[in-house]
Amino acid sequence: MHRHLFAFLVAFLSLLTLAHAQSASPQPTGFDVKAKQVYMIEAETGTVLFARAEDEVVPAASLAKLMTVATVFKALKDGKITLDTSYPVSEHAWRTGGAPSRTATMFAALKSSPRVEDLIRGVTVQYANDACIVLAEGIAGSETAFAARMTEEARALGLEKSTFVNATGLPDPGNVVTMREMVELARHVETAYPDRMGYYLEPEFEWNRIRQRNRNPLLALNLGVVGFVTGFSEEGGYSIVAAVERDGKHLLLAMGGMESDKVRIEETRRIIEWALSSFERRTLFKEGETIADASVYGGDASRVPLVAGDKVDVFLPKDNAPRLTARVVYTWPVRAPVKPDQTIGMLRISNDRQVLREVPVKTAGTVGVGTLRSRALDALIELFFFWI
Repeated sequence: MHRHLFAFLVAFLSLLTLAHAQSASPQPTGFDVKAKQVYMIEAETGTVLFARAEDEVVPAASLAKLMTVATVFKALKDGKITLDTSYPVSEHAWRTGGAPSRTATMFAALKSSPRVEDLIRGVTVQYANDACIVLAEGIAGSETAFAARMTEEARALGLEKSTFVNATGLPDPGNVVTMREMVELARHVETAYPDRMGYYLEPEFEWNRIRQRNRNPLLALNLGVVGFVTGFSEEGGYSIVAAVERDGKHLLLAMGGMESDKVRIEETRRIIEWALSSFERRTLFKEGETIADASVYGGDASRVPLVAGDKVDVFLPKDNAPRLTARVVYTWPVRAPVKPDQTIGMLRISNDRQVLREVPVKTAGTVGVGTLRSRALDALIELFFFWI
């Protein structure tokens, strides 16, 4: 009886405190940034380094171009288009995003037909609105249809709030994102299309005999930035999504709600330098180490050990390690038979304020079907606990 009570509590409370935990705040005291919304992770482990209002919906502005590019990259990967495919510059693209618009543009001439690769460069290097619209119309038939495809892709990636009604991010109440989802999207682009990341690092791009330097202001600061995009809207202020690779660390950052471009550049520099210098990698569970046991219903054994697929690392502050809690969450009870490598739950590593990392956990053993008597007893105990 006692083992089932314990299993019930593990399943619903699922609380395991790390033996080496120490008391501290979630990040070194005294550090802050002048951004209303912030989400920053170490990309390899997924450890959250800084978060504030990360799920607040804000105007997308040019951050929408990250999803525009992701949708184009997907079409390339699926073989629906090639880099040499060319699309005509419509009057809508020219007037809305080209030279007459006085917005970011690659100056594509009306009725010309740039190649997909040139249009991609227009977006990644110059944030060109005309390039976004030409790609959208060429791939989906209209900008509206392409924006719907962008939103569909967002949902397929698990982005529940980010929504798009145009390919540029130009002002529209329907264009919204969150900082958490922009980081998740950036991580997807890096993982799914690593061979395309070089476009973001090109120092300049020339089209229609007009040469323009890369509009990402961080590239010249030697911070290790390898992409992505900046944005601005009257309502949401100045924003940025950035990927950083330096000193053996891989950071992904999204920030919004800053008051000027100067503040955006300075605060982005500050938080990157802080993250690079203030955190170190630590292993919490070794590869194959048992993290917890799951209660098994109707089996020839009452429990099965749970492990992660690889070692579980997190990035923690160097000078003040936080108190960590690891919760193994799964649906109780696990029903026999159980085979090795069944993913049955999630390990959630948290400090006192937020979840730092989530890792799937798998079974590390076999449990066969128990005897009729043991199954009947398990059924009786399950009924008892669900009634109370």
